[in-house]
Amino acid sequence: MTPTGDAAKPATSARIYDYVLGGVHNFPADRAAAQALIKAAPTIPGIARANRAFLRRAVRFLGEAGVRQFLDIGSGIPTAGHVHEVAESVPDARVAYVDIDPVAVAESLELLAGNDRATAIRADLRDTPTILDHPQLKRLIDFQQPVGVLLVSMLHFVDDDSYGAVEQLVSALSPGSYLVISHGTVPDEELPGDLEQARAVYRSTTSTPLNTRSRAEILRFFAGLELVEPGLVWTMQWRPEPDDPADFADNPVLSGILAAVGVKR
Repeated sequence: MTPTGDAAKPATSARIYDYVLGGVHNFPADRAAAQALIKAAPTIPGIARANRAFLRRAVRFLGEAGVRQFLDIGSGIPTAGHVHEVAESVPDARVAYVDIDPVAVAESLELLAGNDRATAIRADLRDTPTILDHPQLKRLIDFQQPVGVLLVSMLHFVDDDSYGAVEQLVSALSPGSYLVISHGTVPDEELPGDLEQARAVYRSTTSTPLNTRSRAEILRFFAGLELVEPGLVWTMQWRPEPDDPADFADNPVLSGILAAVGVKR
C-alpha cells in the first residue's frame, strides 16, 4: 500500500530507490524526483537492479562464510529480496536495519511484525555510537561474534564524515566480520545521460545530495580489511550468477557503481 500523508512530503533517496525498483512505498515527490533522474540518466533503473542483485549475492556469500548476524545501514524501504528474506536460508540469522528516513523504518517495522530475529531502528551512520548502543540492536547483534555490515549504495549520500563513521563500525567488529560496500563512482568513460543533472536533482529534491567518489577513495573505506576476491569491481562483476539481471552485461562500466567485500582478520 502506498504510504499516506502529506502529498508535499519531501523526497528521500530511500523512497526514490524504492520507486525505481518498482516498489509502492513512495510519495509523489519521490516519484517526481525519480522520473527526473531517469530523464537525466536513463540507465538509473538498470543501475538499481544491478545493485540489488549484488546485495543478494553478498548476503548469500556471507551466510556461506558463517556469518549469522547482519547489520544493514542505509537499508531503505523494504522491497522484494530484502536482507532478512535472502538470509532465510542462513540458520538462526538475525538482521538489524538502520535508516535515517522515518518512513523507511516504519515500513520495515510493519513488514517485520512478529519476526523476533529482525528489527529496524532510525539512526544516522555518522552517529555511530547511537547505532552501536541502541537497545534493539544490542538485543539482536552480538559484536563478540562475526557480523556482516552492509553499506550498499548509501555512502555516496554521506559527506566526508563517513570515513570516521565506517572506521568506528569496523573497530567494533570481531575477527571474521565482513564489510560490504557498493558506491557510485565516475568512470573514465562517459556514462549515458547527464551526471551533473542527476546530482542537481538530488540536491534540489532531497537532503542527501549525491557524492560520487573515485576508486581510490572507495578503497579507503576498507582500510585494515582484506578484500575477498574479486576485489573492488563493478556490481555485476562481483561473483555473478546465472539469474542476475542482464543490464550492462556487455559493458559493466555503465553500472556506475563499484562493489567489494572486506573481511576483518
